Amino acid sequence: MAQYTIAVVVGSIRKDSFNRQLARAIEKLFPAEFTFTQVRIDDLPPYNQDDDASPAAPVTRLKGEISAAQGVLFVTPEYNRSIPGVLKNAIDHASRPYGKSAWNGKPAGVIGASVGPIGTALAQQHLRNILAYLNMPTLGQPEAFIHNKDGLYDADGNIGEASKKFLQSWVDSYVAWVRQHQA
Repeated sequence: MAQYTIAVVVGSIRKDSFNRQLARAIEKLFPAEFTFTQVRIDDLPPYNQDDDASPAAPVTRLKGEISAAQGVLFVTPEYNRSIPGVLKNAIDHASRPYGKSAWNGKPAGVIGASVGPIGTALAQQHLRNILAYLNMPTLGQPEAFIHNKDGLYDADGNIGEASKKFLQSWVDSYVAWVRQHQA
């Protein structure tokens, strides 16, 4: 049986991030042959093209983790109707220098949670536009705009019963997407 490593990029660096909580909870819904690398983005310097020839150690680590993965799961909040700056910074770092993008061809899943009723719909759309340019085949359906409200998680931090069927369906679709793009 094939093994798959998924790089998980959480767009929030907040200690109690809703999206980090969502990422950890949905990881439990994946089959056993899927493992996860939590990609750190809080220590990356601001992207500067002048540094492409000799990137900082955190940038090299980021690119290595993305390159080693068979897929990338983006779990992002929505800031001002778009993606957080720290996420865009990480995307820019791993896409450079031109022609040496770590993202190229990696099957992507996009999901996010917010306290608002439309979840992270606009941030996800902006992120999908970026991922299309980076040549990342991105799961289109089902979309998952998660309203972070009471009942989303059970007492143990797992996905609660009210959302489990929907999120399991999303995970199953992403699993099939990764397998399809690794064949």
